[in-house]
This record gives sequence, C-alpha cells and structure tokens, in this order.
Amino acid sequence: MFKNGITWDQGGEMGRHAEFTIATNMPVYFCDPRAPWQRGSNENTNGLLRQYFPKGTDLSGYSQDELDAVADELNDRPRQTLGWLKPIEAFSKVLLD
Repeated sequence: MFKNGITWDQGGEMGRHAEFTIATNMPVYFCDPRAPWQRGSNENTNGLLRQYFPKGTDLSGYSQDELDAVADELNDRPRQTLGWLKPIEAFSKVLLD
C-alpha cells in the first residue's frame, strides 16, 4: 500500500520511475505540461532558492561548499506545507512510519 507519492515534471530524468516506485514503495505522478501549480512544493522551493540565486543565475560560479550551505540553510527552515516541520524532519518521519 502506498503512503505517499511525488509529482514530477515530464522530463527524461524520471525515465526509470517504475524502478523508483518499486524500490521506495512510493508512486510517481507526472504533471501535465505547462501546469506548475501541480507541483506546488517544487515551485515554492524554487521561490526560496531565488532568494539566494535570481532566476537565470549561472550556478557554475559557485563552489560546491557554497551550494551545500544554501541547501543546509533551506533544509533547516520549517515549512508551512510540512506542518512547520523542517524538510529533514518530515522526511525522517516518512521513513520511520
């Protein structure tokens, strides 16, 4: 029985979605083309990232340590959509349930 799922773009990066679903017991849903509202959490995260990197920023000018620092900061930030849990807390809760 599936407990959760993820919604992904139509891109080729999820070409092996069936293997992912089997390995994680988590179904993958695909958004309709040009329908970003179907991926609300992703769009919200993009907005948070734009506080650090404006749209169109070339990330190759940043070191891995700088990018990791931004990821750590965002992952340590509680989210309303997660019941004010931090992403790592919500993820851990899913793994433990």
